[in-house]
Amino acid sequence: MILVNLEDPVLISWVILPTVILIARIVETSLKTLRLVYVAKGLKYLASAIGMGEVAVWLLSTGLVITNLTNVLGILAYIVGYAIGTVVGMDVEDRLKFGHVIVRIITRSNTDEMMRELREKGFGITRIEGQGSFGSMVSILLVLVPRHGMDDLVDTLNTSYPEAIFSIEDIRSLKENASIFFKPRGGSVLERLREKIG
Repeated sequence: MILVNLEDPVLISWVILPTVILIARIVETSLKTLRLVYVAKGLKYLASAIGMGEVAVWLLSTGLVITNLTNVLGILAYIVGYAIGTVVGMDVEDRLKFGHVIVRIITRSNTDEMMRELREKGFGITRIEGQGSFGSMVSILLVLVPRHGMDDLVDTLNTSYPEAIFSIEDIRSLKENASIFFKPRGGSVLERLREKIG
C-alpha cells in the first residue's frame, strides 16, 4: 500500500493545486456560459442566481492563480479549464432546455395529415397560406413549443415529412401568463421547473 503525504510541497504544487484550479475554472466557466445564455433569454432571476455562484468560484480559481504565479501547471490548468468549462456549460444548458422556441415549417404538401399528427402529439399549430417566389402555394406552420418538447417535434418532421423546410428560433421573452397549447408528456420535477422558469 502506497501512502500519500498530502503535506508534501511537490505534491501540492504539481498535482493538488493544478487539479483544484482546473475543477474550479471548469465550474466557474460553465456557470458563466449558463448565465450569459439565460441573460440573452431574458431569464433575469435565474441568471442572477447563477451569477452569484459564478463569482464565488471565480474568486477561488483566480485567487489561487494570482497567489501562485510561479506555478506553471496552475496557470495551464486555469487556461484549459476555461476551454473545457465553455463546452460543459453549453452541454448542460442544452440538456436543461429552459425557455421556448418557435418552429416555422414551410411545405408545399397538404398539411392536414401533418397538423393532425402534430396535434395528437400535443403541439399547438397555426397555419398561414403563402406564395413562393415562383408562384407555387405554400403552407407555413408556426409551432410555439417549450424547448424540452422540441426534439420530439424535430424527430417527427425529419422522419415523417423530410420534404418540409423548418427553422427554429429561440424566443427571448414570452408575454407573462401567456397560455400556449402544449401537452407535456411527463411530470418530472425538472419538467415542472422548466414550465415555471421558461
